[in-house]
Amino acid sequence: MKPGSDVSGLNGGESAAAAGLSIVVPVFNEAAGLQALHQRLSALANTLRQRYALACEVVYVDDGSSDSTLSIARNLPANGIDVQMVSLSRNFGKEAALLAGLDHARRGAVLFMDGDGQHAPEMVEKLVSHWIDDGYDVVYTAKAHRDHEPRLRRAAVRGFYALINWGARQKIPEDAGDFRLLSPRAAAALKQLPERNRFFKGLASWIGFRQFRVDYEPEPRAHGFTTFSAGRLIGLSIEGLTSFSVAPLRIASALGAALAIGAFLFGLSILWETWIDGKSVPGYPSLMVGMMTIGGVQLLMIGIVGEYIGKILSELKARPIYFVAEHTVRHSDPAADASPAKQTAAE
Repeated sequence: MKPGSDVSGLNGGESAAAAGLSIVVPVFNEAAGLQALHQRLSALANTLRQRYALACEVVYVDDGSSDSTLSIARNLPANGIDVQMVSLSRNFGKEAALLAGLDHARRGAVLFMDGDGQHAPEMVEKLVSHWIDDGYDVVYTAKAHRDHEPRLRRAAVRGFYALINWGARQKIPEDAGDFRLLSPRAAAALKQLPERNRFFKGLASWIGFRQFRVDYEPEPRAHGFTTFSAGRLIGLSIEGLTSFSVAPLRIASALGAALAIGAFLFGLSILWETWIDGKSVPGYPSLMVGMMTIGGVQLLMIGIVGEYIGKILSELKARPIYFVAEHTVRHSDPAADASPAKQTAAE
C-alpha cells in the first residue's frame, strides 16, 4: 500500500467546471417521491449547465428496496442529465450505498444527497458556487439548529461529538450530514481510503483540504417515514466512535486505574481500622459490593475491547463492501440539452 498519494493535479482552478459533477443519491424504498426528485435534479442540471457550463450526471444507488423504487429508477428519463442506476444485490446500508455511488461516479466532483426530499436540489447550486467560485474542496452542510428535537437527543448528539473529537487531530464538525460536495481531488482522496467499516462523515473530514460549512434547515420528508430507528442510530454512533476514536479505550483504562487506586485506598482504610482502632470490618457486604463493581467494569471493558477486535476481524476478512446486481447508464442528448442562447449563436 502506498504511504501517500498526490492528488494535486485534479483540481483545475478556473477549469474546475470542466471536470463535471456526479450527484450520488442512495435510495431505499423511495418509490413515492423518486420521479418528483428526478424532475428537480433535471432542472438543476440545466441551471448548472447554463451558469457554469457544468456537465452533470445523477447516480441512483438502490440499496435493496422492497417497493417499486428499482423499476422506477430504470425508466427515469435522461433529460439534460446523464442517469446511472446502480442496484445492489441486497440492503448493505447507507454507508455502502454512498461508496457504490462514489465508485461509479464518472465525473470529477461528487455531490452526495438523500433521496427523501429533505436535501433540497435547489441548494446544490450554493454548494457548487463555493466549490467553483471560492475554491473549496469540501463543502458540507450542517443543521442550523436542533430546537425541534427532544432535549435528550440533543444532549446525546453533543456527547457523541465531544467523545469522538476528544484527542482527535482532525475534528468531525458537529451536526454535519452526508449532504456535501467533494472537489475532484477530494473525491479521489476519499476513494483511496480502504477500510470496510466506513463512517462517511468522519472520512470526508479526515481527508482534509479546504472545507466550508453551510448551515441549512432540512425540508420535511416528501413522503413516508425515516428508516433510521434509534437502534440503527446507536449502531452508527458506535461505528463512528470505534472507527475514528480511541477515546472509549482510554476511558476504560482510566476507569480501571481509578478502580485500582480506589481498591488500594479502601484496603489501607481496612488495615487502619483493624490495626489502629481495633474495629472489625464486615466482610461479606463489602466483598459483594467490591466484586460486583469490579466485575461490571470488567465486562464493560471487555465489551469495548471486543468492538475494536470485531472491527479488526471484519477488516481482515476483506469481504467486498457491496455487490452490484444491475447497472445501467443513459446519456442525455447533447443536441436537446443545448441552451437556446447557444442554439441562437450557432445559427
